[in-house]
Amino acid sequence: MNKIDINLSIIVTLISLIFVSCNDSMGDPDTRLSEVKTLIEPADGKTITLEPSASASVYFEWDYVKAEESGTAIYQIAFDTQEGDFSNPVYVMYADNNGYYNHVTITHKLLNKIAGMADIMPSETGTLKWTVFSIKGTKIMKASQSNSLTITRLSGFADLPIDVYITGEASEGGTDLAHAQKMKVVSNGTFEVYTQVLANKPFYFTDGITGTPRQFYTSNGLVKENGTTTLSNGGVYRIILDFNTGAATYTLVEKIGFFFCPSNAVLFELPYIGNGIFKATKQTVTFKQESWGRDQRYKFRMFVRENGGQGDSEELEWGTLNQTDSPPTATSPESYYHMQLVTPTQWDNKWKLMGDFDGVPADYTVYLQADKPYTHSICK
Repeated sequence: MNKIDINLSIIVTLISLIFVSCNDSMGDPDTRLSEVKTLIEPADGKTITLEPSASASVYFEWDYVKAEESGTAIYQIAFDTQEGDFSNPVYVMYADNNGYYNHVTITHKLLNKIAGMADIMPSETGTLKWTVFSIKGTKIMKASQSNSLTITRLSGFADLPIDVYITGEASEGGTDLAHAQKMKVVSNGTFEVYTQVLANKPFYFTDGITGTPRQFYTSNGLVKENGTTTLSNGGVYRIILDFNTGAATYTLVEKIGFFFCPSNAVLFELPYIGNGIFKATKQTVTFKQESWGRDQRYKFRMFVRENGGQGDSEELEWGTLNQTDSPPTATSPESYYHMQLVTPTQWDNKWKLMGDFDGVPADYTVYLQADKPYTHSICK
């Protein structure tokens, strides 16, 4: 064999080896994985008294697995009873950033739910355990450590009501249970109502308007059973009852106004007329002339005081639930007018008035009621 043939044979052999090597490893999943070695926060044995505030939360953190041992892994945090071994945890969730971070922030409300799944009763104190699973593909490994967490639960209710009504002497429907005002279901076990309450007269909440329904009242920010509530300051309130946590919040609604975007101002107020309805009659809005045409964009501003009317005055905004950049027509769906609370701005989340309302008196009505989406109407 001459030198050229020998060199060619060597080259072919090397190429074959490289090809075989690529076929043996390239395309195979990286199955390296190791367990989390250290849980950082909360420390083992930490005690937490849960709070009903929506912003209350607990931060959990752990060490990343070593990259040289596991490459890139994702993480789940798991909770179990004090006696559990995490073979069937009571609750599992991904870490922040879809599991790629080595930490997660969990609200007190969710921790309250998790504690209930571990058979810790409302208002009672019990202990959970938590750990972390590292995951890659179909492989999963439990951390070598677990920490205990002692929790005092919120005063929630194990038997959540399906419907809730406000009634009593101070309520709009008076003492006639049949005329009780229904609250809107915000989520499972959480209810909201916009209603007027008289000062220094009793009212309460029920889970029905016939027979002998359960009766609830509020005291010091908590929902309790079998009693009545009085407010020293009468007015229109947004009342939220969360039976999951036992939390009750009262927000005084000072006013709702028609916000005209081109003027960046409230043009007129919509007085409260009862049953969650705010209405202004025979109001005139003149569109603003711009170089490109007539500007008719609008929203609604709501001025409130939190903490039962004791807080500072704040501005909230009712804007579009379904984004739009066009005025409605006579055949537009009702969903065009549906509303949600948004961060106040001049231009975002706006609607447009129909052209025939330019300079024409009309009635402007906002409906914040239980049995329909929050919405509004404009009629001549």
